[in-house]
Amino acid sequence: MGRLNCLAGVCLSLLLLSGCANRAAAKVDPQANLGAIKTMHVVKIPEETAGINTLIADDLRRRGYVVSTSTEKVSTVDAVVTYVDRWMWDITMYLLELTVTIRESKTDFPLATGNSLHGSLTRLSPPEMVDEVMNNIFKENKQ
Repeated sequence: MGRLNCLAGVCLSLLLLSGCANRAAAKVDPQANLGAIKTMHVVKIPEETAGINTLIADDLRRRGYVVSTSTEKVSTVDAVVTYVDRWMWDITMYLLELTVTIRESKTDFPLATGNSLHGSLTRLSPPEMVDEVMNNIFKENKQ
């Protein structure tokens, strides 16, 4: 019985700690100069309804970029921005993880990628997640 209680305690602890997961990181290609980019296009995930594409586009506009957004990929810009959003249910829906990738529009080469993961107990609002990811990307760009 003692081992069973101990195992149950460990499992419960792991379950509770998984709500505390937290990670924020970015990787920028050493040759990338995000400051030289003037125009970007954010590709909206067709079935996504939370407006993450608009939040990303607005963040980039505040940084001085000319930004468009639609569900179609556009090649007439300097860079294309894609994202992956993962949502989780814990009493309410919340944005668990956001990954944003800035790609060279002609070659699709990833210039920069940023990621933010927040479990239930450390959750951020979608605008805060976008802000965290984008700040980390631009902080990593040494050009």
